Amino acid sequence: MVLHPITVNTILYCRQWHDMVRFYRDRLQLPVNFSNDWFVEFHLTEKARLSIADERRSSVKSAAGNGITITLEVEDIATVHKRLLAMGLKPNGIRKHPWNALIFHLFDPDSNRIEVWQSMKNGGLS
Repeated sequence: MVLHPITVNTILYCRQWHDMVRFYRDRLQLPVNFSNDWFVEFHLTEKARLSIADERRSSVKSAAGNGITITLEVEDIATVHKRLLAMGLKPNGIRKHPWNALIFHLFDPDSNRIEVWQSMKNGGLS
């Protein structure tokens, strides 16, 4: 392997930066590693981060959700789905995916697709 990454950070350049920060910080309740007035880095795992950058303060502009899917594996998809619904978010229904997983999707304020999934090998719904 040419690269041996220590951590991975995905940066979303956003048009609706304040709404995006509130969505990931307050609605999805992701812990914040770093924050300033135009950039927030969220902790996903010990080796993975997700950052939100205000495109007005950056040379990189928003993809406006075009071709972006953030995939998040969880241990208990049914509980996560219920919590998101109770918070007023609008995930679609849980369904079986051909690669032996259960999945659902929702969208953030900049129209980036978030796919939440659980391997059916790790329990899943019956």
